[in-house]
Amino acid sequence: MKGIKKSLTEEYLYLDFSHHIEGFIFPLHTSVTLFLLSYCDCKIFKVCLVPNRESTDVLLLKNVLSEDVEIQIISRQDLPPIVQSCCLPAVVERPDNFCRAGLAVVLRHIIQKSYEADPSKKEILELLGFKKTCLKACAEVSQWTRLCELTIPLAVENFLKESSDQPPTIPAEILELERKLSEPVRVHNDDKLRRQKLKQQKAAGVRPSLAKEKAQSKDHRQGSSEEMDSSPESLELKVAFAKLTVHEDPAPANREPSHIRKAKASDLPPLEHVFAEGLYFTLADIVLLPCIHHFLVIICKKLSEKLVEFPLLAAWYQRIQEVPRVKTAASQCGIQFLHLPQLQTTSNEHHPNLDEAPCIEEQSDPLFIGGPRPTMTKLMEKGIEVMFSPHPCPTWTLDWDTLPAAVSPKEGKMSSDRALRKQQQLNNLIYVVTNQARPGDRIVDFCSGGGHVGIVLAYMLPSCQVTLIENKELSLIHAKKRSDELGLSNIWFIQANMEYFTGMFNIGVALHACGVATDMVIEHCIKTRASFVTCPCCYGFIQNTSKFNFPKSDQFKKTLSYKEHMILCRFADQTAVQLPPQRRLIGKQCMCLVDLDRARAAEERGYSIQVISMQPESCSPKNNMIVGVPI
Repeated sequence: MKGIKKSLTEEYLYLDFSHHIEGFIFPLHTSVTLFLLSYCDCKIFKVCLVPNRESTDVLLLKNVLSEDVEIQIISRQDLPPIVQSCCLPAVVERPDNFCRAGLAVVLRHIIQKSYEADPSKKEILELLGFKKTCLKACAEVSQWTRLCELTIPLAVENFLKESSDQPPTIPAEILELERKLSEPVRVHNDDKLRRQKLKQQKAAGVRPSLAKEKAQSKDHRQGSSEEMDSSPESLELKVAFAKLTVHEDPAPANREPSHIRKAKASDLPPLEHVFAEGLYFTLADIVLLPCIHHFLVIICKKLSEKLVEFPLLAAWYQRIQEVPRVKTAASQCGIQFLHLPQLQTTSNEHHPNLDEAPCIEEQSDPLFIGGPRPTMTKLMEKGIEVMFSPHPCPTWTLDWDTLPAAVSPKEGKMSSDRALRKQQQLNNLIYVVTNQARPGDRIVDFCSGGGHVGIVLAYMLPSCQVTLIENKELSLIHAKKRSDELGLSNIWFIQANMEYFTGMFNIGVALHACGVATDMVIEHCIKTRASFVTCPCCYGFIQNTSKFNFPKSDQFKKTLSYKEHMILCRFADQTAVQLPPQRRLIGKQCMCLVDLDRARAAEERGYSIQVISMQPESCSPKNNMIVGVPI
């Protein structure tokens, strides 16, 4: 009965719609999502397009989409409230309190639901990769996710707009993708495959070129629109095609000759790209296909001489059409594949535009001295020292024994000692938040995990709306189960990276948000002019990102270099109880200095800030709280 109930759960998929050019739907995130639905032959979701303006002619969609695709049109003001607080695409389960938002999260959910509906379609689950992690890491952590999910779709959309009235400039992100396709491939059975390739090369007497082999066998493959070539020549193609046709790696070869087995790893040939992430067809290819297709349409029409600068991208574009069901899915979404000319090249050939691709350079600092003490001394000489605000009520505690079991962290699978420490951590955060909150306030628990903070707040503050935002699906599902047991009606659950949450709120809270996630929470709160209560964690993961540079505050920037600040961050993680007391003390001081920089940066933007040490300090090695209130 559980399975039947699960299959009847209604899920609504909401997609932005602005316009279409030559049979292609915009924005590209919508195109990608519709393409995946077609590829998976997924009929589970009720698909709703949300026009970005009243004048959008949605009737034109009839000329673009297959009649099999059932789509409703809904205005933005008629969206469920939880969806109005998120960027699209978004998927919502009835009764409208659990939402998944953002391209990568939504696409991964479509794949999971399609596989659950028909477990025989193992190739659909294979889209998530070897460890089922394809595009799982958020864009702030993974440069690859950022490239696929954000920067390439946006860059191509801007490229298309630019091309309408002037010769467009090739996006740097496309150059970066071409460069990535030239990099050696790393896979879980890397050594075995590279030895097989070495054997193949020695037998042939020459090094095979993936691009040349593609060109040589192109005529044969074009004869079949949906079938893979059964006898490709390169090892990479054999492995990739075997995965697509029989859903498993090819049978292991016989024992290799001695000279192959004993070859040094450094002497083994690199594996070349077949698909975007390496040898195997994954969700990344699904995301990139509509984007690259549209890019190539403009290149062929207006900048045909530039096509030779993208031989690897062109080879990938041709190869992806041979994946079973890709052409069928494309035709259902109005994509008419181009016939590109043959581009003879090797993956190691130098391409002039690759010099323009962005790269991250190491920062050099000839005056840099390692270790935390010189850095701390440098700060002290400028009058910057470790300081804490007094705790507002160090002995306050919730009456945990009288609360329902589902409210307490003891309800989870953690040990009794850990559950006690978690309760102590919550005492600190709950006290500050409940003293700030007013009836009707919206409170957001960022990086909520299993909902330890958010569920207590929703229970303690029934007049406030509490939203839990978490990227890990299983954690959020567990939190919803606890909430359902309590019968809470003032709580929302959003599986998304926090930048996809666009709703207004009054207080943001985050317990042990790792690394720059704490900075993302503070930034989100400052932009909304909301108060915040954060407890940072994983200082060693702090690093410059596309959004943040460290140090953050003007005061610290004038004193420390990036490398010196990173020294503080690395030593701030050395506060574990098993370390020697003196080392822990230095770690605590470094931790406070890193948070002092965060506090100063927020003060520069109009906030009153306190850095408080949670009580008792033994509740966690990461026991700082940064409390901010807009002035």
